[in-house]
Amino acid sequence: MVDQRRLSIADIVIGEPLAWDVYGAGNKLLLRRGQVVATTRQAEDLVERGLFIDAGQADRAVQAKREAQQAATREIPSALRFINLANKRLERLLYNLGNEPDAEAKILEVVKALEYAAKINADVVIATIFLNQAAGKYAVRHCIDSALVASLIARAMKKSPEETQVIMAAALTMNVAMLRQQDVLLTKQDPLSERETEMIRSHPAQGVELLKQVGVANPEWLSYILLHHENEDGSGYPLGKEVKDISQNARILAYADRYSASVSIRKYRKSLLPSAALRDVLITGGKPADPLLAAYFIKELGPTPPGSYVRLQNGEIGVVTRRGMAAGTPVVHAFIGPRGAPLSFPIQRDTSKELYAVRETLAGDQAMLPFSMQQLWGEEAAL
Repeated sequence: MVDQRRLSIADIVIGEPLAWDVYGAGNKLLLRRGQVVATTRQAEDLVERGLFIDAGQADRAVQAKREAQQAATREIPSALRFINLANKRLERLLYNLGNEPDAEAKILEVVKALEYAAKINADVVIATIFLNQAAGKYAVRHCIDSALVASLIARAMKKSPEETQVIMAAALTMNVAMLRQQDVLLTKQDPLSERETEMIRSHPAQGVELLKQVGVANPEWLSYILLHHENEDGSGYPLGKEVKDISQNARILAYADRYSASVSIRKYRKSLLPSAALRDVLITGGKPADPLLAAYFIKELGPTPPGSYVRLQNGEIGVVTRRGMAAGTPVVHAFIGPRGAPLSFPIQRDTSKELYAVRETLAGDQAMLPFSMQQLWGEEAAL
C-alpha cells in the first residue's frame, strides 16, 4: 500500500516536472513522476479533484531539493583567499615573534593553510607568485612565495609530508632576523653601508637564534635557515659552505628564495621573466650547479608558469592559467585581441595548436589591462 497524502497547491511548481506520482480514488495512478504541469489552471484542477501523492516520494523530493539548494549556495573554497589569510597571519606572527606563545605550532598552522590552498588549485597557487604581489608587505609575501615554490618542488621529488612541511616552515621564517630592515632596504637607492651588509650576511644565524628563543628546536628547520644563502662554490654566507656540506632540502629552499625574489617587482628594478629567473637561479658558469634540482625546477615551473603573461602567434595577449601536457604548451586565457583591443571576456586558447602557440613571454607592464584572478580561475581564486 502506497503511503499517501493529499495533494496541495504548494506541491506543484508550474513548468517543472512532478517529483512524484499522482493517484486518484481507488489508488489509481493518474500522472507519473516527471510529467509537467504547464498552467496554474491545471494545478488548481488537480488540487480540486482531491488527488493524492506518494508521501515517501514527496519527502524524498523535498529533501533532494533542499540538498540541491544547499549545494548551490555552499561556498567554493578559494586558494587565493587562503594564501592571503596565511599572509596576514604570518605577518602578525613574525613581527611579534617574541611575544607569541607556541610560535612553532602557529607557524606550522600557516604551513598547513598553504598546503590546503595547493590542494584546492595548484595552478592558482603558482599564479599568486606573479599576480598577487600587492598583497601584504614584500618581506612577508616573499616568504610565502618561497614556501609555495619549495613545496611544489618537494612534492614533485616525493619528499614526505613531514619533510615538506619543515622545508616550508623554514621558508616562512628564513628572514625573521631582518624583516623590518628588509622593508627599509627595498626603498634604498644608495649602495649598502658596511653595517647593512653585515646585517644581511648575519641574518641566517641570527634568525636561528631567534627561533630557538621562541621554542623552535627542529634541527632540520634551523639548519635549512642557516644554509639558505650558502652557494655550492663556497661563496655564500654566513659560513662559506660548499655543495657537499649543503643539504638538498636547504638547496631547495635557497633556489625557491632566489626564484621568488627574481620574479618579484621591486621599486629599484624590474622583475625577471620566468625563463630568465630560472637561468639566473640554476645556471652557474654555463651549466647547472645542481642538475637534479635544476631538472625539477624546470619541469615544475618552466618558461611559462601559471600567472605569466604571453603573446600568442595570432597576436593575442593572455595569461597562462594551467600547465599543459608539455612545458611549451600551457593553457592560456587571452584577454587582448591581435590588434590590441580588449576582448569582451577571456577566451581559453590551446597553445598546442599552431595558431595559438606561445610566441613570447611578456612582462606585466606590457600586458596593460587590469583583471582579477577570479575572472580567469573562478571561485577558486576569489578574494
